[in-house]
Amino acid sequence: MGKRCAALLCALTVLPTAFSFYLPGVAPRAYVKDELLPLLVNRLDSTESILPYDYYHFDFCEMGEDPETGKSNPKEGATVSENLGQVILGERIRHSPYEIRMREDTICRPLCKRSYDFADKKSKSKFKLLNNAIKKDYMHHWIIDNLPAVECTSNCRGGFEAHEQPYYRLGFPVGCAIGEARKSMTICTVNTISNMYPEEVFINNHMDITIDFHESEEFTGARIVGVQVSPRSIHHKSVDSVDCGHDVEPQPFKLTKDDPKFDMIYTYSVTFRPSALKWASRWDSYLQSAENTSIHWFSIVNSLIIVVFLSGMIGVILVRTLHKDITRYNNAEQSEEAQEEFGWKLVHGDVFRPPTGGMMLSVFLGSGTQIVSMVFVTLVFACLGFLSPATRGGLMTSMLVMYVFMGTPAGFVASRMYKMFGGEQWKSNVLLTACFIPGLIFGIFFLLNLLLWYEESSAAVPFGTLVALVTMWMCISVPLTFLGAYLGFKRPAIEQPVRTNKIPRQIPPQSLYTQFLPGVLMGGILPFGCVFIQLFFILNSIWGHKLYYVFGFLFVVFLILMITVIESTILLCYFHLCAENYHWWWRAFLASGACTIYMFIYAIVFFFRRMEVDGRVNLVLYVGYTSVMGILFWLMTGTMGFFGCFAFVRKIYSVVKVD
Repeated sequence: MGKRCAALLCALTVLPTAFSFYLPGVAPRAYVKDELLPLLVNRLDSTESILPYDYYHFDFCEMGEDPETGKSNPKEGATVSENLGQVILGERIRHSPYEIRMREDTICRPLCKRSYDFADKKSKSKFKLLNNAIKKDYMHHWIIDNLPAVECTSNCRGGFEAHEQPYYRLGFPVGCAIGEARKSMTICTVNTISNMYPEEVFINNHMDITIDFHESEEFTGARIVGVQVSPRSIHHKSVDSVDCGHDVEPQPFKLTKDDPKFDMIYTYSVTFRPSALKWASRWDSYLQSAENTSIHWFSIVNSLIIVVFLSGMIGVILVRTLHKDITRYNNAEQSEEAQEEFGWKLVHGDVFRPPTGGMMLSVFLGSGTQIVSMVFVTLVFACLGFLSPATRGGLMTSMLVMYVFMGTPAGFVASRMYKMFGGEQWKSNVLLTACFIPGLIFGIFFLLNLLLWYEESSAAVPFGTLVALVTMWMCISVPLTFLGAYLGFKRPAIEQPVRTNKIPRQIPPQSLYTQFLPGVLMGGILPFGCVFIQLFFILNSIWGHKLYYVFGFLFVVFLILMITVIESTILLCYFHLCAENYHWWWRAFLASGACTIYMFIYAIVFFFRRMEVDGRVNLVLYVGYTSVMGILFWLMTGTMGFFGCFAFVRKIYSVVKVD
């Protein structure tokens, strides 16, 4: 008894430390007074263009410049180490020339001076690049202590009520526009630019940086809990006489034949203010400014209603109709009458006949299993908090790593299904499983990357990263796929509950809803209805550059989608079998994957109705990336529905007595 108490006491002592850990890269750090606080700059992106650009792609201040004497050994900011997900997503984090020291306020410090000449082609080109960035609403993205800088857009004074809380948006614009040039959020507000100015474009050449810090007796120094930037346009007369007051006139960003010279001075101010907010809660204000979670609950309820509806129909079929069918079929005295009344038993000798194109079907099922496993494991880690917004690129990195290491289930499933279909070309099956879908995705991605290279976008993946992706594919995923295929082919083939006749049965004329195309299209309606609300938030997060953190909702929607896909596929499969149509293999896969068609149509409508991008390049990139997501979604849902239908068919024919 004493030993047990001692063991229990030790366990209780160790328990608090067992859960006290921080993920790499997101551990809190305290800064002492006057310590250098690095300000990092990330890529510039826009809601009006899919093409992001590196910070130093534009003519901003560089490290090593002296605003008084001009350029003095200027150089671009050194790159910061990035993970694989960040590189693929186009993030390019660099050091900036802004010098900030902990708890040291700075008032209107000049950073650099820029001069543009209309007669100089190079200077004029740099001016046009910045001008287009302003008109396209490109946004700065700064980072201090792994915390993104935000701009307050409404309720900045705050309040006690929920609707009175400040609203922040990630990043801040390069400039603003009025008149004919205005679009989306680029409109100059009364607080920044007075509408009395006839010019259309203004550049934000002054930044008011406010940094919130938290102090405690538990640690030495202070921790950063908030970074807010208020950009403004200010017309500075000279480097020696900069004035950053709020009543200073703005500076129109204009370079024409009538005004061939343009000089501009970049300045910044830094203010530190104490905060009671703790480090662990510093992301709360960012997440509260995201979409309201009530709409996500509406999405869940909407999906649950569809699931209940489908489950009710499945219950009616299984409990009443199907049970009655099986009872009559197993009654020897009424067997002939049952065959005349019901049709799904009539195809028992053909229902497990190997399908045409069994090779490709098994390959798709193996690849789909790989994707389903990847999504499931990634969502589990995301729900546990390992892939929070603070872990930059963590979600993409996790998906890539999980996809590579899920090659074994892909090879195993593909080989098992192909062996069940009676296939003998096992080498071709393994090679196609390991290379066809990954090669197709990589081919589309490479073509899009060539376009990004041509446009000099930061989203263009470097050649070295492409080599690393191919190496991961060939050296990890392919061998694991071969291992899974070896384990699958080594096992005996799956035995079916009924024998297959040598002569195929003739299929009678089919009604409209049991024909191939209508049946496939109907299979995707209800699954799409479960996810279209969540799909909007995902698309808005990807193309609107917003935080997406509701992985718990997404995981629930994923499970609901799985149930809906399986139930709708079973329902359609039962109707087809009752119509004496035994060609269910491909139909089960295609009908469950048909929601991809509606997803793609929805994404195209989203592009033209919700996004404000224009140009052929943006359209090609959008369609290309949407196609990649569509292929993955098609394989995932098709695999879910197929195996649900496969289990259903095996079950109903295993309980029927067949002569």
